[in-house]
Amino acid sequence: MSRLVNISKVIGGFKSNSSTFKGSSLKIVRTLATSKDAESIDSSDLVSVDLPQTSFEGYNLDCPELSFETEKETLLKMYKDMIIVRRMEMAADALYKAKKIRGFCHLSVGQEAIAVGIENAIDHKDTVITSYRCHGFAFMRGASVKSILAELMGRRTGVSFGKGGSMHMFAPGFYGGNGIVGAQVPLGAGLAFAQKYKGERSVCFDLYGDGASNQGQVFEAYNMAKLWNLPCIFVCENNKYGMGTAAARSSATTEYFKRGQYIPGLKINGMDVLACYQGSKFAKDWASQGNGPLVLEFETYRYGGHSMSDPGTTYRTREEVQHMRSRNDPIAGLKAVLLEKNIATEAEIKSYDKAARKYVDEQVAEAEGDAPPEAKMDILFEDVYVPGSEIPVLRGRISDDTWDFKNKTFLNKVY
Repeated sequence: MSRLVNISKVIGGFKSNSSTFKGSSLKIVRTLATSKDAESIDSSDLVSVDLPQTSFEGYNLDCPELSFETEKETLLKMYKDMIIVRRMEMAADALYKAKKIRGFCHLSVGQEAIAVGIENAIDHKDTVITSYRCHGFAFMRGASVKSILAELMGRRTGVSFGKGGSMHMFAPGFYGGNGIVGAQVPLGAGLAFAQKYKGERSVCFDLYGDGASNQGQVFEAYNMAKLWNLPCIFVCENNKYGMGTAAARSSATTEYFKRGQYIPGLKINGMDVLACYQGSKFAKDWASQGNGPLVLEFETYRYGGHSMSDPGTTYRTREEVQHMRSRNDPIAGLKAVLLEKNIATEAEIKSYDKAARKYVDEQVAEAEGDAPPEAKMDILFEDVYVPGSEIPVLRGRISDDTWDFKNKTFLNKVY
């Protein structure tokens, strides 16, 4: 927890506090909001949003409203969140190519709308768990850009103390960053079970990719969540390719939102942050009101390869990628809305972009300047137990591996 830095980002005069769990600090007009909630917001601060008919498709479920109102500030905030996430991922790309980041590294350039839309629709009591394409979610849940990049570079100030890397990042209410394909799905069901057991009106957003969608443990989690009526929102991020395999080549059906069978489903345009936001609000309302689980599918697209070791061009054409960038980019889409509704001018948007670039560059420089973990053996064991709760001796595979917590050394006991 000590590596989670509380930061206030001031971009173009608009203050966005990532550490206070962004969704909780905003007055959001939900589809099912009471009249009192609506009256608490000045009408001049509201903006009407009309989503395209193609934004949603339901399975045994009435779709969210296509027309809704929200605060202008919320739209500005989502834009600034997305440009920071993208700048952060682009910085990670450059650091990896400079060999300052080693090992696995999975970027989400193109998919920013999902993490940003979800986080702006929920609050700090809700939980999120996802797979290894997790940097944007870690940031949106409260980790600083510096702590994320420091983790990628193996620095002691990293969000996981420099020992987790790209796939193992955590923040309050964010349970990873998980490296085993699909393994986080039953864990998310467990989080939802805990929320229900404690009588909370919170939900768990339990994310996985289309590449994990055929795992048996996914369907086991579906069954348990429905059986126990858990507030678990299963979320398939369908970016069309599981590593280098097109979805249609690995899945008998690619309508992932219908995979729950006995669980209602909703497909959402994952390239439109406003659709992601409205769909996520709807899902939270659904699950928090005792209706049980829901299966969401965000149709999205990653511009880069599966990971940094994948050029992403051997199984799809450059024209396909360019088409998605030019026609469906989530940041460009929201920018067009901001201009159309006179929420921001072209000059103001350029200033936001410039400020985001400066902010991320500063965070990169700070992270690069930090030291790696010391070459001390006790660092390997410091996170096994909560400090103060350690057992006297942690037995290893052999006597030389047995660790003495009190003396911070190997016991070297012969059994």
